[in-house]
Amino acid sequence: MNTRHVLIDAGNTRLKWVLVVDGQWQDHGNSDYGDLSALASVLSAGMKCTIASVTRVDHEDQLKTLLTRYAIEPRWLAATTQFQDVINTYVNPAQLGVDRWMGMLAARLRSRSAVLVVSVGTALTVDALSAEGHFLGGLIVPGRSLMQQSLLQGTAQIGATLGDCQPFPRSTADAVHSGIIAALCGAVRQQYAQLARQCGCEPSCVLTGGDALLLQPYLGLTAEHAPYLVLEGIDRVVREDVAG
Repeated sequence: MNTRHVLIDAGNTRLKWVLVVDGQWQDHGNSDYGDLSALASVLSAGMKCTIASVTRVDHEDQLKTLLTRYAIEPRWLAATTQFQDVINTYVNPAQLGVDRWMGMLAARLRSRSAVLVVSVGTALTVDALSAEGHFLGGLIVPGRSLMQQSLLQGTAQIGATLGDCQPFPRSTADAVHSGIIAALCGAVRQQYAQLARQCGCEPSCVLTGGDALLLQPYLGLTAEHAPYLVLEGIDRVVREDVAG
């Protein structure tokens, strides 16, 4: 009999999921919270489910309703003070976003050197992990859509037209888009430089999140794109539990 386990990364505006059958990733997808039919299509009665969520309560309630329909009792993950050799040094470790924690656990498997874990979504998070596995700290910055919304709400004559990224923008739409990209890239590059000084080496960089590919061409850094990084972290936790 196949062992079926669904892993869910419930982000602020979208969720990603992967179906694991007998320890192997079989199917995966992502959607917004308006249509969970793709996730529902891989669910089966009483199967295992593990969730890392940073989304709103009403979105979590949607998930609970769907899972209850299949008699699934999910495990909801949270950040911990330590997982194997990865140490959470947050002042209050439980307050670290579980998505950030899962991303670091996955990045640690990808690189044993110092690594910058960058998630480009509703918010931009930039987290530094030392070669010894210590979380050094990180930034949280409004993401592309939040920055654009802020300008639309706070200024009188900036329209909603999407622009292009230009070195010297000559239209308002291009100026807004280029400014947002520059701000996001600046946050990443600053943390990269600080991590390089801290570790005395050239760190690795891992990019994830819905806007990762939008940002990657402008970073000026060698960065690995890992679209399912949080799910990889969840998978690592699940596998450790099984092994233990």
